[in-house]
Amino acid sequence: MVRYKDREPRRRASGGTDRGGNKGTMRRRWLLGLLLIFVLAGCGGPKADVTVFLMGKSGIPAEIGEKLQASLQSKIGQAPTVQVVTSPLFSLEKMIVEIAAGGHGVLIIPAEEFIRMAPQGGYVSLDDVAKPEDFPEGVMELPVGDKKEKHLYGIPMEKSLWFKELQLNGKDLFAFIPQSAPDPEKAKQVLKIIAQK
Repeated sequence: MVRYKDREPRRRASGGTDRGGNKGTMRRRWLLGLLLIFVLAGCGGPKADVTVFLMGKSGIPAEIGEKLQASLQSKIGQAPTVQVVTSPLFSLEKMIVEIAAGGHGVLIIPAEEFIRMAPQGGYVSLDDVAKPEDFPEGVMELPVGDKKEKHLYGIPMEKSLWFKELQLNGKDLFAFIPQSAPDPEKAKQVLKIIAQK
């Protein structure tokens, strides 16, 4: 096939040409792109004061997360607002990313992972949230600065009234507040409710 530079492109019935689209097609593409950006950027509505990330060894269905969120918010009242985020599958990589990202106020993860990460520090002391003698499983001696301190750092979920009322098994799950929590004081308010026996 021979192409001629001087030749006009063939016209289509739609008004476009073989070399490109018409202005209407281009405008639609731009509008679609902008709409997609606004939808992705505006997902969700107002952000909760405290997010609770929950991941179990066998995953947690979204429906359970919705029930937990409704129950927790009713126990707390209007403020602080909470959002319970669950993971349908267990993934060590996802859990590490969720902890490192620092967007959650409270994390509830398998006991095995909670204990394995403890020597690195990074947990907020919960001595002012619950009595350490009520949760001896969550008391650990961890690095705080240059020394080690013994405090309550985790709440075993099998003792949580919040889980029991919804007939959920909290065995082998621990709730804690990471050092990277956006607002540790509001997270403590939420954890105080979670720790009720």
